[in-house]
Amino acid sequence: MLATDAQTTVTPVAPAASPIGKLAIVGVLAAALFAFFYFDLKQYLSLDALKNNRDALLAYTDTHYATAVAMFIGLYALQTAFSLPGAAIFTLAGGFLFGSFVGTFFVNIAATTGATLAFLAARYLLRDWVERQFGNRLAPIQEGFAKNAFSYLMTLRLIPIFPFFIVNLVSGLTRVNVGAYVLATALGIIPGSFVYANAGRQLGSINSLGEIASPRVLGAFALLGLLSLVPILYKTFSKKGA
Repeated sequence: MLATDAQTTVTPVAPAASPIGKLAIVGVLAAALFAFFYFDLKQYLSLDALKNNRDALLAYTDTHYATAVAMFIGLYALQTAFSLPGAAIFTLAGGFLFGSFVGTFFVNIAATTGATLAFLAARYLLRDWVERQFGNRLAPIQEGFAKNAFSYLMTLRLIPIFPFFIVNLVSGLTRVNVGAYVLATALGIIPGSFVYANAGRQLGSINSLGEIASPRVLGAFALLGLLSLVPILYKTFSKKGA
């Protein structure tokens, strides 16, 4: 992890983005959000809907496995990219349909892809404006985040008190290297993804999502998140002792 932090570099400031390009992306985002809520698609991303359609989903997956995998990854990635609700249901479905380990793998691909798209959209749409407005005050934060980006992002991914979509969007406003962001996201979401995917194997016995995220599980995630900060603390105290 120390080596990864050391290799994290500050991303150069890119040229100003095209206003037309920004408007196009905003239009797509707005259209997706409008469609999601206007057609009440959230009703299909509920625990009851998943349980009620379990037989049909299993039958389709058994018959059209490759198509089911592609649809699952594509829909999950879009849900994450547009910061829509339903990630927990998708992860449960991944474990239910594909098994704990394979489901976690597919979830990881989908969630990391969607998170990266959200990250890039936030960077493209907002970072120039944020740096123009608050550049002087943000400079020390940007520098510190860039130097320790991997550990910071691992902590944010592992500790569940930070909403996934907020981390995606806020990270896009920093100068963190895209590679470090993708790697930290892919690794950091593994524990949580596995917990929910594994729970999906016992779908019939789950009555609420709260049963999965027990205090004991959340505490374990928090501990993992704090452990990911050890490299930063080590470097800080090493410099003071030098």
